[in-house]
Amino acid sequence: MAETMKIRATLQGDVAEVKVLINHPMETGQRKDPDTGKTIPVHFIQLVTATLNGRPVLVAQWSQAISKNPFLAFKVKGAKVGDRVAVSWADNQGKNGAIETTVAASG
Repeated sequence: MAETMKIRATLQGDVAEVKVLINHPMETGQRKDPDTGKTIPVHFIQLVTATLNGRPVLVAQWSQAISKNPFLAFKVKGAKVGDRVAVSWADNQGKNGAIETTVAASG
C-alpha cells in the first residue's frame, strides 16, 4: 500500500511548526473519467484531527473544496522537544489514515 501521509514537527522557541502531506484523491464528484465518460464519485476527507501528547490541538472539517493531496501546516504553542504530535483523517467513504512524530529541534 502506498504511503498515505508524511509529517514533520520542528520546534522554534516554544512553538512547534507541524507540516503534514496527505496522499488523497479529493474528488469533487464533478469530474468525468476520460476513458468511460462516467462521473467520478465524490471522495474527500471530512475530518482532520491533531493532538499534542494526546491533547487535541486541531479539529478541521473539510469538504470537496480542498485540493488533491492536501498539505496542512499549523503551529502549536507550548511544545517541547520530544513531545508527540499525531494527525489523523477520515473521509466520506469510511477510509482513514493516521501518522505520529516527535517534535524535533529546528536547525
